[in-house]
Amino acid sequence: MAKVELKQPIVDEIAALFDGATSAVVVDYRGLTVEQDTALRKQLREAGVSYKVFKNTLIKRAAKDTVFAALEPDLEGPTALAISKSDATAPARILAKFAKTADKLELKAGVVEGTYYDAKGIQIVATIPSREELLGKLLGSIQSPITNFARVINQIAESKSAEA
Repeated sequence: MAKVELKQPIVDEIAALFDGATSAVVVDYRGLTVEQDTALRKQLREAGVSYKVFKNTLIKRAAKDTVFAALEPDLEGPTALAISKSDATAPARILAKFAKTADKLELKAGVVEGTYYDAKGIQIVATIPSREELLGKLLGSIQSPITNFARVINQIAESKSAEA
């Protein structure tokens, strides 16, 4: 069996991960201990993020003709790939948070919702809260004036009934 035939299933696996993905982040994982790597993988898995180490050439082949082809210049040295299909900022957010405790983990670059970000850009993307947090804040800001208005009306009604 030729080498290409052996590698094609891996390329297909990566292409399947890219298919429908909202974001992908590449990191240099050199220097992480087994315990750190296990903890990182657990956090990513709980957030629904696929995290795996692939050969750079296979990632390049799978990303060809997709928005993730922009990652090609950053595919040098040991590379791990974190991909999310649901929460666009989850890979960047989790990896950046973990990199604060494990200084060996280095964010290289990423593509979030079709836009390429270098290492500095991906750090900025990591500060964006998840969709659920943003919706919660929006709902809270909408609900607050209504709640305050209801309280005022209730106090007026109570003061009117106390007078009567």
